[in-house]
Amino acid sequence: MKKINHKKMLQPKEAQILAPGLNFFPTLKPPTKTLSFHRTSALVITFFGYASFHASRKPSSIVKSVLGPSKSAQGSLEETGWAPFNGQDGTHRLGELDLAFLTSYALGMYFAGHVGDRIDLRLFLVFGMMGSGLLTVVFGFGYWFRVHLLVYYIAVQILCGLFQSIGWPCVVSVVGNWFGKEKRGLIMGLWNSHTSVGNIVGSVVASAVLEFSWGWSFVLPGLLLIFVGVFVFMFLVVRPEDLGFEAPAKEVEMHEEKAENEEVGLLGVESSDSLEAIGFLQAWRLPGVAPFAFCLFFSKLVAYTFLYWLPFYLRHTGVAGKQLSHKTAGILSIIFDFGGVLGGILAGLISDLIEARAVTSVAFLLLSIPSLILYRAYGNLSMVSNITLMFLSGLLVNAPYSLITTAVAADLGTQDSIKGNSRALATVTAIIDGTGSVGAALGPLLAGYISTRGWNSVFLMLIGSILLAALLLICVAKTEIQQKLNEGKWVWNSMTSQ
Repeated sequence: MKKINHKKMLQPKEAQILAPGLNFFPTLKPPTKTLSFHRTSALVITFFGYASFHASRKPSSIVKSVLGPSKSAQGSLEETGWAPFNGQDGTHRLGELDLAFLTSYALGMYFAGHVGDRIDLRLFLVFGMMGSGLLTVVFGFGYWFRVHLLVYYIAVQILCGLFQSIGWPCVVSVVGNWFGKEKRGLIMGLWNSHTSVGNIVGSVVASAVLEFSWGWSFVLPGLLLIFVGVFVFMFLVVRPEDLGFEAPAKEVEMHEEKAENEEVGLLGVESSDSLEAIGFLQAWRLPGVAPFAFCLFFSKLVAYTFLYWLPFYLRHTGVAGKQLSHKTAGILSIIFDFGGVLGGILAGLISDLIEARAVTSVAFLLLSIPSLILYRAYGNLSMVSNITLMFLSGLLVNAPYSLITTAVAADLGTQDSIKGNSRALATVTAIIDGTGSVGAALGPLLAGYISTRGWNSVFLMLIGSILLAALLLICVAKTEIQQKLNEGKWVWNSMTSQ
């Protein structure tokens, strides 16, 4: 039987425009650089690309306590902040600002994934980065031009949300093109720390320049996003085939098909190129897409409520009986994101070990409930308790959110029922994260209104959302458990069968 060489070079597709940086530096092309080098490059470039997206989103949460109304020691509203966000309804207006961004982001996500499966992902991604960066800068200009019109800030946020929605389907699709399913949970868990890293960078930068003016808190992250966008344009390679390498998904398909019929396997490799991009409704009907999408709705609602309101919460509740400054509250909030980095890695690693994404997600969701109760009850007693419980909450809250948006989305977008059609990946990713983003839009808005009744009500909303997220995955988790027990892959199954 003839042996297939999976390391052989293929002819690059002429239709794909190669990143200009590789033409400027020919030594970056194969055979000088290997497949492993370019896989790592794709991972690193998309990591920093999406981290810069998140860094540009963070300023709005950092400046909330500066723009919004503040209370005096007697509990009355002081004449501080920035109109139109400093009045009696200032907190509501800030929530509406988040709603404007996240609603357009969620709606744009569905269209972005559909378009991303059909055009050059590199150019589409750069288009989103440039537009987002420019609009973030324009929001900051409102300070120097003394803009006090709510419609100005709402309009900028709506447009920015549309451009930001381009990023996620593109980067997930690129990573899915370069990496097969082996250890996908761990790889994407590490890679998905870009979300928390971006939040940390955005928080530190926005907080550091807040004392000069809140405008700089937007301008600098916006310029950073534009700069990284130029780098992505120069060096990102979307698919291994564009450099003549074999696609990982096709290698797996060749192995599987050859085990059954060598000739059918070879034909399967060729036919995968001719598959058309999957339809939107067809993608919704794929096994597992709907339950994970609606689970992410509630999971992301919780994560984004912390993303947009945690600095404001720290500023207004204080720690150890002391009120924190705007800068201190902003920097302290990054502890939640540090926990998120570890949570994403742990979720990916555990889901790879037990080969059960839904079981892993449900476990982290249920464990996050007592952590939030403890944080609300004891987080303000001391700085140590606040940091410890905030880190733990960030770890448990962000873990399922990270897992679903990366490894789960990539698995569902390349599952057997669509015969390895990689052009479905961006669409499936957009559906899952787009549905999650609807929840992300709702969470901060509700927090803006509910917080006026007390923060206990906000935490009750978050806990209820987590319970619903876990319930939506119970059936999928039960199926995974039964499947693994039947296959005899889990330790306790082997023990009971003796």
